[in-house]
Amino acid sequence: MDKFVIQGGHRLSGRVRVEGAKNAALPLMATSLLTNEEVTLTNVASLADIASMRKLLGMLGVEAHLGDDRVSMQTKDPNAIEAPYEQVRTMRASICVLGPMVARRKRAVLSMPGGCAFGDRPVDLHLRGLEKLGAKIELKNGYITASADRLKGATVFLGGPYGSTVTGTANIMSAATLAQGRTVIESAACEPEIVDLADMLISMGAKIRGAGGPRIIIDGVDELGGTTHRVMPDRIVAGTYAIASAITNGEIIIDDFPFDSLLAVVDRLSLIGVNIHKITPDADDRCCTVRVTSERQLKPAVITTQPHPGFPTDLQAQFMALLCYAQGNSVITEKIYPERFMHVPELARMGAQLLRHGPTVVISGGSRLVGAEVMASDLRASASLVLAGLAADGETTVNRVYHLDRGYQRMEETLRQLGAKIERVSDRPASDPSVLRGAGMAAGAAQSMQDES
Repeated sequence: MDKFVIQGGHRLSGRVRVEGAKNAALPLMATSLLTNEEVTLTNVASLADIASMRKLLGMLGVEAHLGDDRVSMQTKDPNAIEAPYEQVRTMRASICVLGPMVARRKRAVLSMPGGCAFGDRPVDLHLRGLEKLGAKIELKNGYITASADRLKGATVFLGGPYGSTVTGTANIMSAATLAQGRTVIESAACEPEIVDLADMLISMGAKIRGAGGPRIIIDGVDELGGTTHRVMPDRIVAGTYAIASAITNGEIIIDDFPFDSLLAVVDRLSLIGVNIHKITPDADDRCCTVRVTSERQLKPAVITTQPHPGFPTDLQAQFMALLCYAQGNSVITEKIYPERFMHVPELARMGAQLLRHGPTVVISGGSRLVGAEVMASDLRASASLVLAGLAADGETTVNRVYHLDRGYQRMEETLRQLGAKIERVSDRPASDPSVLRGAGMAAGAAQSMQDES
């Protein structure tokens, strides 16, 4: 398995462009199952999860062609309805194919999905939503079977114990575009990735209003057509690089920074002494170029993760690394995934003063971290450990960085261009194909995507 070796203490500076959002691209790719016409996405990052979704769609009869940061998809075999465990087990977002398949092909057989291991993330809301639309759901031997002659519009409530479900909203909204009659999704996720998906579906001929709010109304149509759509910039990647600038006392210019999608993050960064200055906003002001700098001494903060527009859970781990350098005690409470703290013991190995009680961690900041060998456990925890390594004294080794390849495009290359001393090291010979499993090095990810065709 690959690992990162980081020599800490180097100030980052330079310019970086935010890549297309993984969490937007995956449900966008699944829309290719809703039509027989060609669907093209641009601004697509070269990531392991993108490669996995492309392979999954190939198993479901969708032919995909890759170009520079784009993928064109078209259904060739509408009779393929089964997504096997071997492909689904590594990526939770594979559940996004369920709704489109039932809506268009009348039947779907899907293994229960996998993904990062940081607590229980059930798909019951997805299944209950599809049942409300008239699908028959069966669970057997770890597989979901969903079937319906034609889905019928209904009122679907998607609120869960920790808020609305983002992938569930994407799934039900996509399925409802081809349902008979009107569907109303109550307690819908308000994340910008849902707005991006709605925009694409509308361009395909869907009738959707209210995306971005807690109630979405979809009037079903008989068929959808093809389209070309640009994937929104990745707000989590943008936030991660902003924190990288702050934790190294650097100065980074970030292009395609989705400012309006990160207002809660910008607020917390400003509170602790990180400056995010707009340079050149786009016409709609949703994305812009920003300069990120920080004060000499950072202040502590209290952060609670919440559904959008609250503070995103996907930046909780990265912020924890940053708050280790704040002068005083900070508090982070995780309201979305209460068990999402696998980075805590690893940061403690680097000297972080952390006290966890249930879904809350108290960070006693003010001491410098020291390099250590640490283990990445999931995608965002991995990013947290890399950020800590950038600022720590001495050498840090982050093991199992294949997690990072699922959500960050060539992270080590980007950081190196900004002045970081970071290298990817493989424990296996380069000729060993398992080195590139799940994308391996990001360049290898792009090649593996091509090789799978």
